[in-house]
Amino acid sequence: MEFRDDLKYKRAKEKVENIKGFYGNLTSYLIVIPILAYINYSTTSFLWVIFPALGWGLGLVGHALHAFTINPFFGKDWEERKIAELMKDGNF
Repeated sequence: MEFRDDLKYKRAKEKVENIKGFYGNLTSYLIVIPILAYINYSTTSFLWVIFPALGWGLGLVGHALHAFTINPFFGKDWEERKIAELMKDGNF
């Protein structure tokens, strides 16, 4: 029972760290992209700011999906089932 509690604690801590990292990433995005947009609009007519905004934005979406465990491919309990399967088979 203690092992299971330790595992739950470890996973909860990892989840909190992932969520914290996401919010840090989001904060950086919300600060940096407007600064880049201002630089872009004040220096050139070419709209280059769209490239870092889209690239970083896609990364931010991926980070959010990971941090909040929104996985459209595997479902919520897929990871638990896969861990149990691997532990049962011993093929890892």
